[in-house]
Formats: sequence, C-alpha cells, structure tokens
Amino acid sequence: MSCDNGFKAQLAGFSLTTAEILYRLPDHPSLLQSYIWQEYDSAPRFPKLKSFLDFWTAEIEGKLFKVTVAHSKLIRPAELRLVGTELRLH
Repeated sequence: MSCDNGFKAQLAGFSLTTAEILYRLPDHPSLLQSYIWQEYDSAPRFPKLKSFLDFWTAEIEGKLFKVTVAHSKLIRPAELRLVGTELRLH
C-alpha cells in the first residue's frame, strides 16, 4: 500500500502553497502574463517557492512583476480554545 506524497508532506509539517506569478512577456514587456504555481511548502520561509523563483530569474526570459502567495498559515483563522463556562440565553 503506497502513501500519497501530499499526505507525507503534510505529516512533515508542509502545507499546500499557491503562488500567482505575474511576469512580463519577453517580446511585449508592456503585457503581463499570469502563472499559477502550487506545491507543498513550509511557511514563512517558503524554500521551494524561493528555489522556483530563483530558477525563474536565472533561466526564464519573462521578468517577474509580482508574486502573490496563499498558504494555510497565512490565511488560517485564529486557533480555538475551549471555554470552561457555558452561558444560555433564552
């Protein structure tokens, strides 16, 4: 029985990270193109995303314009605590 790689990453402390990358088209620098990147990564340093962006800068002609990151630790609601008292209103 094999285990899903995403599940293994979550057990190791990684969460799904999504980045929208806006970049300039090499032949038409006034136009922007969007690219969606998604991988299991670790907040707040995002080593996999940083590695991908370093690769992009070194190897791809489209100059980066803007990167927007969504990660569960960035958008998760505050942690909940149990309260020792229960109040009832009629």
